[in-house]
Amino acid sequence: MDAAAATATVDEYLTLCEQRRLDEAATLLAPGARLVFPGGVVHTDLPSMVAAAAGRYLQVGKPQRRYLAGADGSGATTVTCLGTLSGRWLDGTSFSGIRFVDVFVFDGDRIAEQHVFNDLSIAAADAASPIPLETTS
Repeated sequence: MDAAAATATVDEYLTLCEQRRLDEAATLLAPGARLVFPGGVVHTDLPSMVAAAAGRYLQVGKPQRRYLAGADGSGATTVTCLGTLSGRWLDGTSFSGIRFVDVFVFDGDRIAEQHVFNDLSIAAADAASPIPLETTS
């Protein structure tokens, strides 16, 4: 799959997941796809991914995205998506500007792996703390 088509597939997949159109998003995953989240948590289907997130936030989106695409050492097409997260915590308060990086590895024209990296846990701890965890001068 060429880089432009892979990038379009990733963008569509992320949009469908945000809209909870999971059946449609699942058609973009390869059989046996692995969705690897912070802490090494692995999901093999989208409903389990959504269920795991239910205890962390009410809603999350990736409104700011940019993409880098190419091939890995084995020749598989890869797409890296960088941006920020926004959404609502479990108490209903909003969050935004939280960094994320998702790395996608393709098998043919479908997503075989998604590796998710983000600062949600840091932001959640900061939101729950009466004292800011980070300061800038």
